[in-house]
Order: sequence, then C-alpha cells, then structure tokens
Amino acid sequence: MSSPVIQIKSPEELAALRTKAHAALDGDSVRIVVCGGTGCSSNGSKDVFAALQAAVAERNIPVRVDLLDEEGMQNLSMAFSGCSGFCEVGPIVRILPENYFYVRVKAEDAAEIIDKTILANETIERLMYKDRHTGQPYARRNEIPFYANQVNVVLTECGLIDPGDIREYIGHDGYKALADSLYNRPPEAVVEEITKSGLRGRGGAGFSTGLKWSLTAKVPGEKKYVVCNADEGDPGAFMDRSVLEGNPHAVLEGMILAGYAIGADEGYVYCRAEYPLAVQRMRIAIKQAEEANLLGDNILGTAFSFHIKIKEGAGAFVCGEETALIASIEGMRGMPRPKPPFPAQSGLWGKPTCVNNVETLANVTQILLKGADWFRQYGIPKSTGTKVFALTGDVVNTGLIEVQMGTTLKDVVFTVGGGIRGDKEFKTVQIGGPSGGCLTKDHLDLPLDYDSLRSVGAMVGSGGLVVMDEETCMVEVARFFMNFTQQESCGKCVLCREGTKRMLEILEKIVAGNGTVDDIGDLEEVAEAVRDGSLCGLGKTAPNPVLSTLKYYRNEYLAHVVDHVCPAGQCANFKTYSIIAEKCKGCRLCARKCPVGAIEGEVKQPHVIDAAKCIKCGACLDACRMQAVVVE
Repeated sequence: MSSPVIQIKSPEELAALRTKAHAALDGDSVRIVVCGGTGCSSNGSKDVFAALQAAVAERNIPVRVDLLDEEGMQNLSMAFSGCSGFCEVGPIVRILPENYFYVRVKAEDAAEIIDKTILANETIERLMYKDRHTGQPYARRNEIPFYANQVNVVLTECGLIDPGDIREYIGHDGYKALADSLYNRPPEAVVEEITKSGLRGRGGAGFSTGLKWSLTAKVPGEKKYVVCNADEGDPGAFMDRSVLEGNPHAVLEGMILAGYAIGADEGYVYCRAEYPLAVQRMRIAIKQAEEANLLGDNILGTAFSFHIKIKEGAGAFVCGEETALIASIEGMRGMPRPKPPFPAQSGLWGKPTCVNNVETLANVTQILLKGADWFRQYGIPKSTGTKVFALTGDVVNTGLIEVQMGTTLKDVVFTVGGGIRGDKEFKTVQIGGPSGGCLTKDHLDLPLDYDSLRSVGAMVGSGGLVVMDEETCMVEVARFFMNFTQQESCGKCVLCREGTKRMLEILEKIVAGNGTVDDIGDLEEVAEAVRDGSLCGLGKTAPNPVLSTLKYYRNEYLAHVVDHVCPAGQCANFKTYSIIAEKCKGCRLCARKCPVGAIEGEVKQPHVIDAAKCIKCGACLDACRMQAVVVE
C-alpha cells in the first residue's frame, strides 16, 4: 500500500516523522508481514495475504489501515513486504513482535493463523520450519539455522518493511544519513568515510567505492551523473532485484548521497525490463521521495538538488559492463568502448559519471549512519563488510543470503545452505555467473572474498552461487555457460565474437561424443586468447568456466574424448539403451513411443533396440512400465 503524500522541509521534521513511524513499527501492536518477493508471489503469497485480510475482517478485528493512525496504535497491522530470503520455503508469513515465522503457507491456513497465533498467541507447529535431519521445529526466524548464520546489513529491512510506504523506511532511520550529511558533513567527508570503510564494488570488479567517488569528484565539470547498475543478468542471480523490490529507498538514498559526494545533480537507475516488480517499486519510491522533498530540487531546504530517472534495459548481458550500459542509456546499441577514458572522466553524454551497482549503493546509508569502523568489523581487512549471494542449484536451502566477506564456501553450502539435496555428494559451485569459475571439494575451506577467489581462477562477481552435486557433468556445465556468453556477446571485438563461438563448437563436439584429445588443447588455447585479448570484462572473463573446469576437472574432459564415456552419466550421446529380455513382455508400448523406429520385436515377445538407429532420446525408458529398458 502506498503511503499518503508527505512533505518534509527540514531535518527536524524528518526526525519527528521518524519517531512516530518507529513507535508504530516497534510498539506492542501485532504486525503480520507476508513476503511479497518475486519467489513467494509466484507461489501464491498474494492469495495468502488476501485470505488473511478476509479472516481478520470476518472476525471484526480492528486493523490499523494507516501506519500513523494514532487511535489504533495497539491494533493489528498488516504488510506485504519484499523478499524474505528463504525462497525454498515460501510463501512466508512473519508475525511481530514475537518474530514467529511460518513457511509454505497456503490461503487455507489463514483462519488458523488468525485464531491461534493472533488471537490466542499460540504457535502452529505444522507451519514452522523443521530441521530435515532431526525434525526439530523452529518457531522464530532468528532460531532457524538459515538465518542464524547470516549477518544482515543490506538485507536488514528486506522482508520486514512495506517497500511501498516511505514512512516505514524512515521509521528504520531512512534518510537520516542524507539529512546528517547535507547539514553536517561536507562532500569530501562523505567520500572519506566511504573510503575508510573499505567498501568495494559489489557488482563484480571489487574496485574501491571511495576511490571511484574521489576520482569522479576531482574531475572538473558542472554536470555529473550517478548511475545505478541494476542490469543483473547472470543465470541464477537475483540479489539486486530483491533489494530493489524489498528496500528501494535504501538504493535511492545511496544514489543521492553519491551525487552529493561527487557533485552530481542527476542519476539513472538502469534496470532490465524483465524485472517489472523491481521497476514498479522503484517508480513508487522515486515518486514518494520527490513528494517528501527528499529527492528533487532543494532537498530538505538545502541548495543541493538531485533528480533520478529509470531507464529500462532490453536484457542484454553485456549492458552490465559500465560503458555498454552508458551507451544504452544514451539511446545507442549497448556495446563497450575502450578505457581510458573511464566513466569517471567521460561517461554519460561525455560527462563525469560514477557507476555503482545496487548492493554497493545500499551499503552506503548504513556506513554513513553507523560509521566506517562499524562496517569494518565485518569481513576481512581487504574485503570488508558483507556480501549478498543468490544460493541456488542442488542445495537444500535455496534463497537470498547475506554473509560476512571471508565466510568459507563450506559454511555457505552446508551451514546456511543446509547441504546437498538428497544427501548426495557435493561436486562443485559455480560462482560469479558466466564470468566466474567452478570450485571443487578442495576449495570448501576457501574464504569467499575478492582476492582469495581470484587466486583460484574464480571471482565474487555479482553474487550468484550455483551448487551442483555428484551427478553433474562439468563439460556440460562449461558448454552451458559458454552457450550463454556466446549468445550475449555484442560482437564488437573479434576475439570475443569468434572465440566464444569456437569454444562453444568444441564443447558441443565433446559432449556429443565426437571430441579428440587435440580438441582439449585447442579449447584451452582459444580460451586463453579470448581472456587476454578481448575488449571488455564480458570477453575477458567469458573463458573462466572453461579454464576452471579444465584446471580442476580435466579428467572428465579426457574421459569424454579418450574413453568415450561421461563419468556423470549425463551426456545423452554416451548413453546406451537396451532391453532386458527377461523383463520385457512384448507390449510394444516402447516401440510406439520411439520416434525413429529403433525398437523391433513381435507382440508378447522380447524386444530389441537397434543401437545404430537409436537417438538416445529416452522415450522408451519413460514409456516402459516393466522397467525392462536400462541405460548404461
């Protein structure tokens, strides 16, 4: 629900509103928060929210419609939040102040939640999260291992506040850092504090945020820009989207502070159009901030003005690269250009431009509120603070997590993530998306920080973590990511355009069973050439999945080309389909399903698969009711 129009003319008025909103949010009243992130929404959380509203209405329970309704301060309130993080168990319902946490909630559970938990303060065990090994139920959010082993800085308010009500953000100290900076901290002091914090860019490169701001601030010019890079395109990544959906004002405040620090008066949020909910909530947040005099001309009665626009991208992965992104905003095709000059020198429309990603900007407010030393207590000296990861794949607890920089891969996968699905063996983690690398069992004790990952041929990237089990073919993994980067190559430079195409051809040849030992050497040679000679970050890092799998799983490549087997049993062309005569009843169901007529035999007699005709599609395996078809 959007908040009513408010106008704030001074830090004193902001402080007064903060006090009222904080009291309303953290008082003794009961508050139901339904996760409205993309994952929970797709699983029916909107229906759950509607059912809870209906159950409350049927029982004539007073509900505070407006956050600051002083007459109903002790009444029940309800909110539809952003992503709560634990996507695996959604839809999620959280009940405050007790912090009860219900998972996999359905609309038909609404009446019981109201009757037992809201009216009688009794918990409902069947809706609690339960440990998969011991069956132990957890009533409260902070008790659940998935959350208990995280450290939230960026995600503190995500899943807690209504992203459509600016007053809820203000009630959690929102825009306080902005007011303090505009009135008490000169721009150079803002840059100094961010530099002192050690914050590095969370978009992948890990460049010092404070240094980037300092460089842009020093470039002369009356017109400068701040650009928020929300073009999140890695397969399996949804960190930036969730922050934009769950706490859009944190990103806006970070952008405004960046503009104040470098001397800019205009900013752009570049967000891919495939994120409609994120774009919608950002538009609402911008409108509310403008109405509240926290964005626009003469912010909070000062001489500082800053305006923000949203630019929707068309989904080109290369536009995550800052110069390609800038070209897209300018209305041109998103293609990188050589550097220098860097955007800090000549960026958007030739003006000094500071480009930061969503998570980087969301950290800014917390640092300026609590200080650089507070931020540095998390992480390690060269990689301070926390990092948000999207944990996906063959892990038990998929979702959005935030851990200290330097947390080991083992802690992320087995403590926060709960281990591997089906109690299978861990095989690898693809970190950093198509630009990242694959880590093995030997890397489980590796700290997740910029320098440690770079030392083993991987990278933090934007924060995608895809966990894979023992049944994963690493050659196919390399082929999958190379197929993605080849399609997403803008084609500007020859090495990337032709090199990724050639690498994909070799990988497809290997997984098809036609590869040779020489192909492995050619693949490595092309990968190194593309890495060393490409123009932009996409091309330079595109070979990482290939090079890392060749380094750590070379035996799997050799098995494909020398022994003509896929050790993981995943590559279809290495599979052999046959029929066990003793089990076959001659029903001919498999023969009718075979698209190429490769199965022969008389009715009620054992059938045979002609290996020369078989295309290994698996239709016979799916069709056989007697389990007579086997795959080797």
